[in-house]
Amino acid sequence: MCHSKIIPTMRYINAAETIDWLCDVFGFEKHLIVPGDNGRIEHAQLKFSNGMIMCGSPNERPFGKVLRTPAELDGLTTQSVYIVIDNVKEHYDVAVSKGAEIFLPFKKEDYGGEGYTAQDPEGHYWTFGSYDPYQEDAS
Repeated sequence: MCHSKIIPTMRYINAAETIDWLCDVFGFEKHLIVPGDNGRIEHAQLKFSNGMIMCGSPNERPFGKVLRTPAELDGLTTQSVYIVIDNVKEHYDVAVSKGAEIFLPFKKEDYGGEGYTAQDPEGHYWTFGSYDPYQEDAS
């Protein structure tokens, strides 16, 4: 299986709890967790299909100083993640049943594909959809 060469990176104030939530609600799998002091997560890698995200607790290292959580930006965010999946409605139903905050409900698009957008507990936006921009005929 080919792995994505683009890996989003984000910070979470309550990283350990949010990692568990991402695995339980969205279906990520823990690939690597590097714990720090006082319950902090120094670094984590979570897999989803052939993709991955990296995340961890806020820190004062050079790169950590430029990353912010939505809570630190009054609920705003500067990016979101789109994940291509096959069974969008099933994924949506699981997310709803587990209490995910839905931003854009499940919808079949006129141009093809279907999807929905939810927020994780710390305000990052995640869109799950069947539209695959890698397909030659993406409709």
